[in-house]
Amino acid sequence: MKVKDTMSKSLLILAVFILFLVASLFYTGKIDYRSSFSLFDSSPSKAKPCFTGSEPLKVYMYDLEMKYNVGLLKGSHYNAAPVTIETLPKWPKSTGLRRQHSVEYWMLASLLYAGDDENGNRPTREAVRVLDPDSADVFFVPFFSSLSYNTFYRHGNDSEVKFDDQLQAEIVDFLQKSEHWKRSSGRDHVIPMHHPNAFKRYREKVNAAIFVVADFGRPRPTVSNLRKDVVAPYAHVIETFVADDISDPYESRTMLLFFRGRTDRKDEGKDRQQLKDMLSGQKDVVFEATGISGEGVNASTNGMRSSKFCLNPAGDTPSSCRLFDAIVSHCVPVIVSDKIELPFEDELDYTKFSIFFSRQEAKKEGYMLDQLRSVSRARWLEMWSYLKNITHHFEYQYPPKKGDAVNMIWRQVKHKLPAAKLDVHRNRRLKVPDWWR
Repeated sequence: MKVKDTMSKSLLILAVFILFLVASLFYTGKIDYRSSFSLFDSSPSKAKPCFTGSEPLKVYMYDLEMKYNVGLLKGSHYNAAPVTIETLPKWPKSTGLRRQHSVEYWMLASLLYAGDDENGNRPTREAVRVLDPDSADVFFVPFFSSLSYNTFYRHGNDSEVKFDDQLQAEIVDFLQKSEHWKRSSGRDHVIPMHHPNAFKRYREKVNAAIFVVADFGRPRPTVSNLRKDVVAPYAHVIETFVADDISDPYESRTMLLFFRGRTDRKDEGKDRQQLKDMLSGQKDVVFEATGISGEGVNASTNGMRSSKFCLNPAGDTPSSCRLFDAIVSHCVPVIVSDKIELPFEDELDYTKFSIFFSRQEAKKEGYMLDQLRSVSRARWLEMWSYLKNITHHFEYQYPPKKGDAVNMIWRQVKHKLPAAKLDVHRNRRLKVPDWWR
């Protein structure tokens, strides 16, 4: 027995020594594991480390002719070579409500800009453009689908509607032929579709991509959802309340609640008419059912800056530009929607500067006004102060600035990337469909 025990110990020591020697040879490179396991070898030139998020997002932007993006600002059928920093037009002031869904313009512009900030320093950026697609984390598709819809579809005749459809079809064809799209089935591509009806005809053809949307009110959950897509704020129509430095803002805002807008809406937006019937004529409440015009913007500006709370019921979809007008007016938003998703909510706690009511609660006679009147002065001042501190996150501007809306959007894209990478890597090795679907 003693001889056997001695032999067993000797064999164990020898095995450990051999394993240590082999590991040392692997570590020093004297044995190339790829020669032994060539079946699992992949090209080292294509290998990229996992995205950590510590560095700016590397974005490859496709070079599309101007007819797909900024050409729409120059004329409905204008075309030219792909836009550059030198040929980028300013966003025109005369576009009115089309500005609400202009996120596509600001994302494109942020990738073209490579200058310094207003202090002469290199600005902190969440995303930088790269010209080598193999070094990119994501691919940006600079198709102004919202502006195309607003230009051709919403107010156009049949031929103009068909032109919007044609542009969508051409983009789909271009992407499906792209080697970069094929490599991930589009999962690492970013496509702005902020207007609820943008890319209306062919959206399902590209639904693996990361969409930049206003909400999820129109598309089916299998096409657009919170797991893969980014919710971006509307560009506000009302000017930011820069001079909001009044010594007593609580007393200076003499109205309790303000709303000005259309009441003939669809889906959840139908609640607006019932809210009008309940709130019109109430003390310290202004509820005006009207459309948007130049005069209307001025009236809304004055009303929001004179009110403690601004009512934000759903529009045709769960979201509305009015929310972001309220934020930049430092008027505490009162949000009424059962299905709204909000921009940057993994970083911003909206309950610190907004008040929420379900549709049922809001339509309960007297309930909402009683709740608003019970908000203490100290609590309101706390929310007002918080609004002033986060307003810059909702500003679209060029050149971009640290922490502004477009940088926040690119940061949200970063947050979606790990899930996109997971899908890409799993689908490369799956032999059968997912068992859990």
